[in-house]
Amino acid sequence: MESRIDFKTLENFMVDVLKCYNVSDEDASAVAEVLIESDKRGIDSHGIGRFKPIYLDRIDSKIMNPQTKIDLIKDDKTAAVLDGNNGLGIVVAKKAMGIAIEKAKEYGMGMVAVRNSTHYGIAGYYVTMATKEGMIGITGTNARPSIAPTFGVENMLGTNPITFGLPTDEEFPFVLDCSTSVTQRGKIEVYGRAEKELPDGWVIGRDGNSRTDTKQILEDLNTGEAALTPLGGIGELGGGYKGYGYATVVEILSAALANGSFLKQLNGFDPDGKAIAYPLGHFFIAIDPERFMGREIFKSVGGTICRQLRASEKAPGRNRIYTAGEKEWIAYNQRKENGIPIPASLQKVLIELRDKHNLNYVFEFEKKQ
Repeated sequence: MESRIDFKTLENFMVDVLKCYNVSDEDASAVAEVLIESDKRGIDSHGIGRFKPIYLDRIDSKIMNPQTKIDLIKDDKTAAVLDGNNGLGIVVAKKAMGIAIEKAKEYGMGMVAVRNSTHYGIAGYYVTMATKEGMIGITGTNARPSIAPTFGVENMLGTNPITFGLPTDEEFPFVLDCSTSVTQRGKIEVYGRAEKELPDGWVIGRDGNSRTDTKQILEDLNTGEAALTPLGGIGELGGGYKGYGYATVVEILSAALANGSFLKQLNGFDPDGKAIAYPLGHFFIAIDPERFMGREIFKSVGGTICRQLRASEKAPGRNRIYTAGEKEWIAYNQRKENGIPIPASLQKVLIELRDKHNLNYVFEFEKKQ
């Protein structure tokens, strides 16, 4: 049975658990802040549901360093390169976007490339770091191989989001945060927790046909027996080559700018099959509209475009058109009042973590039992 937990309780819980893994107070707060932001925005695929498998289990397996050491490899007026040394990707990413923003304040534009990082949560968090400063934010990251190229069946590219945050004169910025695949593993995990089959066309098997068997797919994505399809789906008819192309752009920018790892180098195993870190690459861009026609003009035009799109003629049976970032804003306002939904499968995980580390928490779903 689904229950709800308020923002602060869930965030504090993650901080307290991370500290049990020798993560510093500051870094634990950063990780919890980004993960809870995903849940706040209604992006359940990248929040508390990934806390244990992506962060705690990888720390336990010694393929993610709980102490994050960030090396500055190169620094120029508008550009920098960082090495995350396989530490907490969220900590590395916040540092990188912060540097990009500071460079943009001084020079109008800043870009930072990162190598040897790890999973960095929702990309949308970092672009909104820029929009809060009245700037344009862009970020992308490669990931462990999961997308098959068009006309292929082998998982070669990561889900590789390229994400944009544009400030507007509305209550919320325009934020386009999505993978370059039809879906991503986190959403498949959500279907798995709900014991639901996937829609047709999200995943391709070795035989070139679509697969929908969620539980087996989650295993086969690791072995290469299944792969995600690029945006546009299987083949070229729906434009699958476009998603494949965009995923490749992100792969090159994430690896080549920082001389980092790419494609099968990110599969998480050494030649002997031993689990190793996923040395991901990211890039972060901040652009100051003040250097063009000014921030206020940019916000006004951007907001006007969004409003005109939403006001355009609706399809039969539809009473609303959304612009990117709007649904997340709505979800935030609803969840701020009602809390974050926690399915039964995730409730068990929270209880196990609490009991394992002797933490003093009593969750709302326990009070109702």
